[in-house]
Amino acid sequence: MQALVVQHVACEGPGLLEHVLVEKGWRLDIRCMDRPGAALPESLGNHNAFVILGGPMGAYEEEIYPYLLQVQELIREAVRMRLPTLGICLGGQLIARALGAKVEPNPVKEIGWYRVRLTPAGRLVPLFTGMPPEMPVFQWHGDTFALPKGALLLAEGDSCLNQAFVYGAHVYGGYAWGLQFHLEVSPEMIEEWAKLYADELVDFGGPGAADRLLQETRARWEKIRPFQELFLNNVEKVLRGTGLAG
Repeated sequence: MQALVVQHVACEGPGLLEHVLVEKGWRLDIRCMDRPGAALPESLGNHNAFVILGGPMGAYEEEIYPYLLQVQELIREAVRMRLPTLGICLGGQLIARALGAKVEPNPVKEIGWYRVRLTPAGRLVPLFTGMPPEMPVFQWHGDTFALPKGALLLAEGDSCLNQAFVYGAHVYGGYAWGLQFHLEVSPEMIEEWAKLYADELVDFGGPGAADRLLQETRARWEKIRPFQELFLNNVEKVLRGTGLAG
């Protein structure tokens, strides 16, 4: 099994998701687009799944980052093929945009730990099997996606409503999954982001925001790990197509 992974910037990799996929026997074809000479494949024909990660750019900034147009075309190809596809943060926004939905700034940024709630549909899909109906997740985004026509909202939040969706034939047979939040991150990744995006963090939370974010992460981490591990294993099953109705 091989997955194409679009990594927009070096610091926002697949994180803990990579560990789970490799452990389950996946080969990851990671294309890190801020490296010299990085290129995307012309098609997805040699891949069994497609993962699009997060990044600091906007899904609508194709003039600045022309490769985003190719990512969106690959998403549409994946949908035509019914190839299991997952988008995280920017990746979820790119899936929404590729399928005709609007991506725009959210009224407020979300940076840090926020609670999201599963919708009735979210409680039925394999991606969230065994997950609590309400849970804290890590966020770092300023934009939000509207739902593509025919998609189902799976999770919602207070300061940003649309947190997860599935697009496909029906709730169990969906094949394109968009997330606004990050459950692939480790404390080390969060610490790196806090350093690299320090100015944004200060603008958002004021002086000391980085220290408060890292303290909260350390305080939450052990409680979060069990359902984070469960979720990442659910992701692997969804990408493999295991347990989905025909």
